[in-house]
Amino acid sequence: MKKTLNYIILALVFIFCINLSTAQENFRLINNAKKQTISFKLIHNLVVFPIEVNGKELNFILDSGVGKTILFNIYNKDSVELKNVEKIRLKGLGSEDAIDAILSKGNSFRLNNISSPNQNLYVIFDDSFDLSSKLGLTIHGIIGYEILKDFAVKINYGSKKITFYKSEEYKYKNCKKCAVFDLEFYKSKPYINVGIKLDNFSNKIIPVKLLVDSGGSDSMWLFENSHPDLVSPKKFFIDYLGEGLSGVIYGKRSFINAIILGKFEFKKPTVSFPDSLYIANALQFKERNGSIGANILKRFTVTFDYKKNKMLLKKGNLFNAPFRYNMSGIELVYNGKLLVREQDFTNITVSGSQINSVNIDYKYSFKPTYKIFKITKNSPAYNVGLQANDIVIKINGQYTYNLKLDEIVEKFYQKENRRITLLVERNGQDYEYKFRLKNMLK
Repeated sequence: MKKTLNYIILALVFIFCINLSTAQENFRLINNAKKQTISFKLIHNLVVFPIEVNGKELNFILDSGVGKTILFNIYNKDSVELKNVEKIRLKGLGSEDAIDAILSKGNSFRLNNISSPNQNLYVIFDDSFDLSSKLGLTIHGIIGYEILKDFAVKINYGSKKITFYKSEEYKYKNCKKCAVFDLEFYKSKPYINVGIKLDNFSNKIIPVKLLVDSGGSDSMWLFENSHPDLVSPKKFFIDYLGEGLSGVIYGKRSFINAIILGKFEFKKPTVSFPDSLYIANALQFKERNGSIGANILKRFTVTFDYKKNKMLLKKGNLFNAPFRYNMSGIELVYNGKLLVREQDFTNITVSGSQINSVNIDYKYSFKPTYKIFKITKNSPAYNVGLQANDIVIKINGQYTYNLKLDEIVEKFYQKENRRITLLVERNGQDYEYKFRLKNMLK
């Protein structure tokens, strides 16, 4: 049997090795619509919704941290016609070299009453860049600046709704639970100025400039030494932070004392300090001190208004959600499907309150499976002997094929000392492991 999974931090900030100026048409509302509201899926804090590309419906992450629209995971069954193609090289976060890609021009995009007949796409065919297995849902691409720049875009993380407004008609209302920020743009990516407090022993507020990165599922990344006072806390652990276009990213995980966003202050937010080896491209913007990610943004209703260079944060129903790390040390990924036989109770005969007969049949269906992708050294899972590529069959007595990826991952973010029992398959043999969630910063 097969199954497994976990919460990963995605580094979806791309720097391009080319500088092409190609005429594109803006996205616009059609059919006399004044606004367009759509539903989205919130997976690992990331906003995912379908867009039609040249008539084919594909799943995109809405990522304010990217300037260009990117496609990947395009297989035969997902085939989409690509127009006016040419080969290019792309470089992003990670320590590896630039990769081969294709620039496709003149593509048609449609999202209900939102349309653009002429958009550029950057297409990646590198199978190692695989977000789908890490999110448990087929992800075909990432879209950011190209659609955000043409509207006032309100993302309600609580209701899982996005509304696109004509920017000139969007009105800012007086709101006691809101804060408005000026956006600064660098290479089509938005930045805001906020304050942070690094430790408990000082109330000093350090001003930092952070990329607003809705495509990063972590709370915050900070770049060590990008500010004279910006150093990592004494207590940290080294961990896998995620994947960029140019490979995996490692760094330190810790907490800081606070982050201050206008009138809002979060105590003890989680933070990551990526190793400078993996973020050389991000450091090209000398004023940048890091990123603010979706684990903070999801606590608000967020409105991006690029045309007015504004961002509005309205306190949401997730505002007081606790900041926690994955305290198991396990990174889980989707591992394909398994044909499972399940009991199907049919033809139940009842007489009064008495069940006279039950015919038990069996049905077969394909179910998701999950495996351990990576394990943090010296973590609870590592210390009891769990290994990468172990296939997780059960978690706390439940078959994982009956659970979604998020449902499994949530169990690793519970309170410290919660017991986790895993039944895994390794080399055709089943093994059971037990451990307790542990704060690795102690």
